[in-house]
Amino acid sequence: MRSVIPNLISLGRFAGFIAGIVFVWIAIGSRLNAFDDALLTVHMVQHLLLMSIAPPLILLGAPQLPLLHGLPRSFACSVVSPILRSSPLKRVGHLIANPAFCWLAAALALIGWHVPAVFQLALRWDWLHELEHACFLGAGLLFWWPVIQPWPSVARWQRWSIPLYLFCATLPCDALSAFLAFCDRVVYSPYLSAPRVFAWSPLEDQQFAAALMWVSVTIILVVPAVVITMQILAPDDARTPARGSVGTRRLLIIGR
Repeated sequence: MRSVIPNLISLGRFAGFIAGIVFVWIAIGSRLNAFDDALLTVHMVQHLLLMSIAPPLILLGAPQLPLLHGLPRSFACSVVSPILRSSPLKRVGHLIANPAFCWLAAALALIGWHVPAVFQLALRWDWLHELEHACFLGAGLLFWWPVIQPWPSVARWQRWSIPLYLFCATLPCDALSAFLAFCDRVVYSPYLSAPRVFAWSPLEDQQFAAALMWVSVTIILVVPAVVITMQILAPDDARTPARGSVGTRRLLIIGR
């Protein structure tokens, strides 16, 4: 059965997963991280990478496939399988896989961490800043889960609802972006005394960060909504091969 792995883990999936990990590294491991307390724009780029760009790429990479095939069969059958089949884990999985929960978790993470008092504490305390990054990445993975629906998850809502799900996700981002863009004062006071990296005033930096979030999130969410809508409207015979391919892959993995 291991001979099917090259077919199951395509080059495209592998590239997507690696790209997602690279974007996570760019956000929190590269030199970019050294400027997030000097420019709100850099901080916003980090949030976009961790919540909107890296998570869908990681999920598209289907990392669970090599993980499951890489485990010793005895360990997978005696340890992993009973854990995954346990009732408590199934109940938790049932809850967190609900698209309503995924949407709410992402919205709360976005709004909650941008509350000025919380945002400023995260700039002051390194451990809270790291927790913020982890929350954005985790919320991003949850948010994109119903959209990508990686194996072995099963869709909880009809596929036609996903474009609406994506559209609704733009609303909290739009509200936050609009507030930051049109506010006539600097919302996050630490940036008033931060060293100037570019010839921007703190208010101009805030407005640019807001515009970046507004435009980027809209594009990032509209593109998959259009793709999914086109898939839904495609003729049935055009969609049948894709469903059969996915089903075959799942059978091959289950029959390992």
